[in-house]
Amino acid sequence: MPNWLRALIAGYGAKKLGGGCLSTILIFVLLYWLLGQGGCNF
Repeated sequence: MPNWLRALIAGYGAKKLGGGCLSTILIFVLLYWLLGQGGCNF
């Protein structure tokens, strides 16, 4: 998965799930890391 697509998906998920500034950043980092670990390469 390209890095820009990974960042876009993680950013959207963090925006929807995050409540405050710090939690949004933590969710973004977690989602970005999880999407990188998926192993699906397009």
